[in-house]
Amino acid sequence: MKKDVSNLMRLLSLTIVLALITPAITNAQAGKANFAGTWAVNAAKSTPAPTAGGGQGGGGGQRMGGGDFVATQAANLLTSTRTRTGQDGTPTTTILKYTLDGKESINTNPRGDSKSVATWSADGKILTIVTTSTFNDTERKSSEAWTLTDSKTLSITSTRQGQDGPVITTRVYDKK
Repeated sequence: MKKDVSNLMRLLSLTIVLALITPAITNAQAGKANFAGTWAVNAAKSTPAPTAGGGQGGGGGQRMGGGDFVATQAANLLTSTRTRTGQDGTPTTTILKYTLDGKESINTNPRGDSKSVATWSADGKILTIVTTSTFNDTERKSSEAWTLTDSKTLSITSTRQGQDGPVITTRVYDKK
């Protein structure tokens, strides 16, 4: 009988601890931005990459990943799905997945693997994704900072190394 009471007390204690901890674990992601939605690029508000002559060019458009996309965000995973139409009229879908816990994510594409690490700002409002990819034995690093400027506007600031130094573009998206 004494053993049964002891086991019951342990079970009760464990239940109480779990009841107290579970909301804290659930709320850990609650304070962070949620980028889920269907996003359409707003070219008028976006800043494209400079061209070789120093002017503004169209480098921030579809070619650089600036087209419309769908983002899903659940628990500890952000997924970006983009469908583009090639010059031959064939649609191509690219799906990128990022873990949101600071661990490395690997995405594969026709040019090879890219390795990314996503980290949150201290206030949970900015998600920075740093990506390293290798193409033709050349390693390239880039980063994206995802920010919701309001509930219907997403800003993604991308930085990559160009021939003359860092190339920074900001793509602004409107939620559909």
